[in-house]
Amino acid sequence: MNKLHRSPVDLLFHALRPLVIFTVRKPLLIIGIGVLLGVLGFLSSINLSIDTDISNLLPEQNPTVQAMEQLKQTVGGESAAAVAITSPSFQSNRRFADDLIPLVMEQHQSNGEQFFIRVDYRKDTSFMQNNALYFATDSELAGLIDFLIEMTSLEHLLHTAESELTINTSSFFENIAVNEYPISDDSLTMVLRFYPANAQTDVGYIEHAFAMLDSVSTALNPSAYHPDMEIVPGGRMQRQMVEIKAITNEVSSSFGLGVIVILLLVTGYFFVKAYYAKAEKKNDIRTILLLITRIPVIAALIGIPLILSLLWTFGLARVVYGSLNMMTSILGLILFGLSIDYGIHFYARYSEERTEGKSVEKSIVTTFQSSGQAITIAGLTTAISLFVLIFADFKGFSEFGFIACTGIIFGLISMLFILPALLVVFERTSLLSLKPASPHTKKVRNRPSPAAGSIVVLCLLTVAAAIVPASRVSFEYDFDTLEPVFEEYESRHEVISRVYPTSNYRNPAFILLENPEDVGPLLENLRARVDSDTTILSVEALQERFPADSVSQAMRLARLAEIRQLLDAPFFTIANTEDIQRLRQAAQTTEAIQLSDVPEYLTDMFTAKDGSLGSFVMIFPEQGLSDGRNSIAFSEAIGTVELENGTVYYAASTSLVAAEMLRLLQLESPWIITATFILVLLLMYLNFRDMQLTLLALVPLVVGMLWTFLLLEVTGVKLNFYNMVVLPVLLGIGNDAGVHIVHRYMELGRGSIRRVLSTTGKHVAMASVTTMIGFSGSLLSSHPGLRSIGHIAVLGIASTLLSALLFLPALLQLLENTNKCPNKIRR
Repeated sequence: MNKLHRSPVDLLFHALRPLVIFTVRKPLLIIGIGVLLGVLGFLSSINLSIDTDISNLLPEQNPTVQAMEQLKQTVGGESAAAVAITSPSFQSNRRFADDLIPLVMEQHQSNGEQFFIRVDYRKDTSFMQNNALYFATDSELAGLIDFLIEMTSLEHLLHTAESELTINTSSFFENIAVNEYPISDDSLTMVLRFYPANAQTDVGYIEHAFAMLDSVSTALNPSAYHPDMEIVPGGRMQRQMVEIKAITNEVSSSFGLGVIVILLLVTGYFFVKAYYAKAEKKNDIRTILLLITRIPVIAALIGIPLILSLLWTFGLARVVYGSLNMMTSILGLILFGLSIDYGIHFYARYSEERTEGKSVEKSIVTTFQSSGQAITIAGLTTAISLFVLIFADFKGFSEFGFIACTGIIFGLISMLFILPALLVVFERTSLLSLKPASPHTKKVRNRPSPAAGSIVVLCLLTVAAAIVPASRVSFEYDFDTLEPVFEEYESRHEVISRVYPTSNYRNPAFILLENPEDVGPLLENLRARVDSDTTILSVEALQERFPADSVSQAMRLARLAEIRQLLDAPFFTIANTEDIQRLRQAAQTTEAIQLSDVPEYLTDMFTAKDGSLGSFVMIFPEQGLSDGRNSIAFSEAIGTVELENGTVYYAASTSLVAAEMLRLLQLESPWIITATFILVLLLMYLNFRDMQLTLLALVPLVVGMLWTFLLLEVTGVKLNFYNMVVLPVLLGIGNDAGVHIVHRYMELGRGSIRRVLSTTGKHVAMASVTTMIGFSGSLLSSHPGLRSIGHIAVLGIASTLLSALLFLPALLQLLENTNKCPNKIRR
């Protein structure tokens, strides 16, 4: 073929021919280089860990991430570690708590920092009962005064029922009432809440913290306090630890199981092919026994290059990133399932060449020049689709793209050079002996399929039916549905919730103050937003609860004097309910209270790790933030606050980080998917140098993706935060089948569709099945988000495979029948 008419891939493989010949003649050197690099990769990746800090999935320069890091350094963790103490004796529970708390608080991490900065335990209720209204906010006091004035009006004197008075004042006391100890209604369960020094997303810290809690609790010997005493650690921090342990164990077990299943499937496939090629008679026992002994050889041939490529990949990942994130943690089995495809196609074509009587060297060179090109195009298509992800700001995409892209390229290199070198060594040592096929082997006859037109019409109808569902695939915003349920956590949570019900929990956002003088303007700004935005419940700041200067103290005392005067009205003397008595007691403060005299449990929520007070403002959401849309709305409402003096503050919380990731995902996904498809199209055209062949090779991808969206709609599977990464990946791997079938069809010419399906079609099917098994590892996960990755991937790969083996051959046959085949398909 003239060089001017060769594709870039043709020219590349022509240039690489000497390297392939060198590989055949110096196989031990090639294998040695691969093993050496594998050892280096192993040493690099041996300490590779999983980083579950979700804030690390956003760019470091992102304001939300920077605010979150400041929050970690200044305030510590947002959620507490809970320790439940249960026994039939409240006194025993209290004695154990009194002994446990000082031991826990004196424990330090390896960096010298305390594990916990404070603990919720005993509260001086008498102080609060006598001074509660002194610590009410101005808005709360104003509302109470208006209420008391209204109640003393003539109309209310005549018509207001005592029950109405009780209800209204009770609603106020819900905000200031406290119990002395954190106990359940029956007083038999006490829950201590330890607030962490690190962020709740730091799983390494959480694991060490709970190990310390367990060690200290065990050393105290709970049974010495009461024979039936039980200590139950829990809380959201503990759930995070349970989740990561479960995912780590699942990744390891699914990888091991998946590798075994894939290798058994592949070796079984080649066992059957070899039997039909070698058997001289029906039920040839001698051939069966011989081939059984060769199964470990095939497993080694395919497995060694794969393992080496994975070691290279994760060794490089350790150097570049230092750790894996939640989404890249499942890449081991996925890459194994993807990269083995190249080995299947290479070895299958090599065995075909050998059974035709060609030498080892000629078989390898021929395979490299023919199937090697299809393998490379398929591999590069997948790699490029993953490479596009690298440019995303969302690290869940970019790190997944880099590791998966390099894994595909390393797998491709390993199968194109390490596998041929192993074939030479195994053939020379008689570990592998591929001989010409038995003369009894049946040849596939090229007969056109009479049903080609009907199949094309049927497939086009299903494509048309998939267009509407494809446009309305929904997105899962509810984070709760993406969270796994762990029995270990749920059983502990049941105990903790006796004291702290989940329904009462709201995760606040924090704004750290650079200048204490900004508190007033910041509160004013946020108060205005509370009135106009339904996503904000309340705003809390130290200055609102604790008047520090003489002016604000005098104003607060004046308000209390006004309340005492109103409570002296005749109406309240007559309607002297329990709530009115509590109000009188709570309003009796007549002198300013200094911060040093305030119990710690009142100042704890405003205390930083260094013990300073008042350096931040807390904003509580009106709604639960498990729904991503609520998180986004809350983030838009308070995420950025600009004061009149030009100072800009950014709010921080794990919910705001999640909202930022969702926004980034929605922003980047469309252009990533579009860019991936365009690059796949360009690469296909560069390979075939013919638009008709390019479009034919793309048929399985386009039709398969539409079928996938139809199946998503039918099965109710939604796109979500985790599985969105699968869509650009499917654009790469979903095109492999079409590339291989069109390449072989070009090679064999018109009238060869049945032969293409009986050879390359089988290899394509096996390769797709192994890829599906690679993604199926995530189906075994207890994590719904990771499991959804497997759902979409398996549906997508199965759909593109069905399109490649059904629609594409029927379309090619129809083009043959109507004499409309591309000109490059030889007659």
